[in-house]
Amino acid sequence: MHSTLTEHARCLFGDEYQPVPECAYDHQERYFIEELTFADADAILAMLHELCPHVVDGLLPVWVRNLAFRLVLLQRPDEPALMREAAEHLWLHGPDWDDVADELKRRADALEAG
Repeated sequence: MHSTLTEHARCLFGDEYQPVPECAYDHQERYFIEELTFADADAILAMLHELCPHVVDGLLPVWVRNLAFRLVLLQRPDEPALMREAAEHLWLHGPDWDDVADELKRRADALEAG
């Protein structure tokens, strides 16, 4: 196994900022999705922040980003900053997800308003 979720994603999808390390593992998306599904929020966020540090960059497919943020928000449902970050990614890859992004922003605003 890879030592981190980020390392696994880098091997499978690449990295705009670092060379992909040589790796002898079998890189199939289903193994990555299994690891992502059971990863904790910190590991998922580390992967997103390292491989897509500026929202518009990164080689992670849109569906991986969407799933990753969904899993993080399920683990941390009351964090407005995470809701806004997820919304930014959704707006960037919309318009299919604009309504979901708008709802995340509304929820974040409501949580902050108290």
